[in-house]
Order: sequence, then structure tokens, then C-alpha cells
Amino acid sequence: GQQRLDGIDMSESGPGGIRIFEDFTGPEDPVGLTVSTGTAGGIFRVVGQTHADADTGVVVLESDGLSGIAQLTTPNATDNDSICLTTATMFDVALMAPIVAEIRVRFADLDTKEFFFGFSDLNSDTHSLEGVLLHGATTTITLTASDLVGFLFSSELDDDEDWHGVYNGGTLTGETTSTSIDLDSDAVAGEFQVLRLQLDPNGDVSWWINGDRKQFKEKAVSTTTDLACQVVLEEKGTGSNETADLDYFLITAGRDWTV
Repeated sequence: GQQRLDGIDMSESGPGGIRIFEDFTGPEDPVGLTVSTGTAGGIFRVVGQTHADADTGVVVLESDGLSGIAQLTTPNATDNDSICLTTATMFDVALMAPIVAEIRVRFADLDTKEFFFGFSDLNSDTHSLEGVLLHGATTTITLTASDLVGFLFSSELDDDEDWHGVYNGGTLTGETTSTSIDLDSDAVAGEFQVLRLQLDPNGDVSWWINGDRKQFKEKAVSTTTDLACQVVLEEKGTGSNETADLDYFLITAGRDWTV
């Protein structure tokens, strides 16, 4: 789209467009950080419930995959501990769409974890999934946050290997039955998958996995709420640390030329 300011056309997708790309080749958020908010994680904030625990953080792998891979690690102390990479609440769909977010992600195993990738209106230092953003168990999606859209993986859902396309806050009522938003695409332990989310200016949303569109919903996201783009990994249970490997994190959007 175009915004006209003082007689000059400003292309939202031209030179002033937003492109955030993190390939995770540099700074780390060391395991054992002693403050709640991380100092690194590439260009993203590192936050999360109990992020200050001694065995949580974000490190860059030196093996098991080249080209820069960040490994997110949760604590194993209590249920629902989380680690999160997030932007500021900086995206307005009506002003800045089309907005595209994409990651390449891998899990070592598919047990005792919940993972979200997408947009929400929440990004506090103690950000987490269950009780704050959303949670999936049996066939129910509990939508706690008023505004969210993205991919959900939960080992506590009956279909505990599939990705689900979740949403809340748009004109379309958020779906709480997991079987209605099952993307019929399994996560596979030890294998990377490319997840891509596109938000259109009118609030329509498309979910893509490995280049195939798996779901399209009209008016599924708010066009007026300021949103952050984020990945959140949460441990379910207390048996072990949970990890997620991110090869890259990409976001493209128009710019808000109204300010």
C-alpha cells in the first residue's frame, strides 16, 4: 500500500519497509543468566517465566547443523517454565500489512513441551504460554490472551504431534476445539520445518508449512491492536530441560508512516 505525506508517496514495502532477519551467528544469552530479561538472542528480546534459572537460555550451536542455529532451553525445575524470543509490540496489521513471519525450527523430541510461533499483544519479562497466552490439552485450546495468531504445538493435545493454526482477537471468533484447526502436518523429531505466517491488511491470515498452505482464515487477527512477533517454548512437567532449535527468524512488514 501507499501512504501520502506532504504530497509525497511513501511505499510501505519500499526502501522504508521493515525487514528483520536473524541467522543466529553471533551473540548468545548465556545459560545461567541472573536477570529476568536477556541481553542477547540476536536482535530479539530474550524473556520468559523463570528465565533466570541456572539451566535456561539461548546458545548458538557449534555442531549438529551449520549456518547459525540458536538453541532455546527451558528450565526443568517446575511445570510451565518458558523461554521466549520476541520483538516489541510494534506491528499494526491495518497500517503495516502484508506482514510475513517465518522460522525454521527443529525439536530433539516431541515430549513434554509446548511451543508457539506467531504474534500476540503480550511480551512481558515473565512471558509464558499456559495461563498467559494460550494452552492446548486433549482437544481444547484455551485462549487466554485477547489477541494472538500463529502456530501451536502441544504434547498435551490428543493429536500431540500435529501443528495447529490458532487465532483470537479478530472479527472471526477464536477457535477453541483443536480438531477444527489441526493443520494435519506433523512435527518430526530431529527434522527442521519451515513455518510461515502471512497477515493481510484486512485481517485475513494464511498458515504455511514447508511451502504448502495449510490453513486460511478470514478476519482472524485484529487490524488495530499492536502486536509482537515471538517464539515461546514451555516445559510441561519437571523431568528434563526442553529445547527448540531455530535456524533463522524472518519478519517483513510495511512501515507506519502515520507518525
